[in-house]
Amino acid sequence: MSEPFLIGDCMTGGYGAGPDILHGCTISVDRGEIAVIVGPNGAGKSTAMKAVFGMLNVREGAVRLDGQDITKLSPQDRVIKGMGFVPQTQNIFASMTVEENLEMGAFIRPDDFRDTLEQVYDLFPILRDKRKQAAGELSGGQRQQVAVGRALMTKPKVLMLDEPTAGVSPIVMDELFDRIIEVSRTGIPILMVEQNARQALEIADKGYVLVQGANAFSGTGKDLLADPDVRKSFLGG
Repeated sequence: MSEPFLIGDCMTGGYGAGPDILHGCTISVDRGEIAVIVGPNGAGKSTAMKAVFGMLNVREGAVRLDGQDITKLSPQDRVIKGMGFVPQTQNIFASMTVEENLEMGAFIRPDDFRDTLEQVYDLFPILRDKRKQAAGELSGGQRQQVAVGRALMTKPKVLMLDEPTAGVSPIVMDELFDRIIEVSRTGIPILMVEQNARQALEIADKGYVLVQGANAFSGTGKDLLADPDVRKSFLGG
């Protein structure tokens, strides 16, 4: 059986010289998949995502992208290798226009990126309408679209989203999930940390439930939604 396109394999580690937050945690996503990481507050969800992106010290285990070990690479080098990462906060340049934010996403590209810009505008039509507006003036959901669009400007091989629906209304959350599904249909694998566990698992091909930095449950989104233990412990019954 071939290895997943992106895998954080048996990761143990934490920030700097601090204590381990992850304990043998494994998460992965394959081509054409949406994989979600859910769990209670403090479970290590965002930490696992950041470990895959190289933002903390993995003391044991490895991260591999398309069969290549990237465990020692910096986040910047991982972007060059094809990882797109959208952090939960401070993910836009508020004083720049929408279009300037998107163009900043293409900083590593030597080629003409106008076609990609058009693709982002097709995916997020509201951004085309507001392209000359300062990004900081947008609604929370629109700012998230700018952040995802900017990551897509790098033409990533895999897209990682840290709580993309944090702080937005249920209607906006549904719209963002619809856009995420559309991105996935373009062939880009998506790995996502999400606080809204039930809604995230509904769109997930694969899900991981973390508890105290370790894998508690994993399976298809459907299987996890149907699992009585997962429902009782993490989905409110």
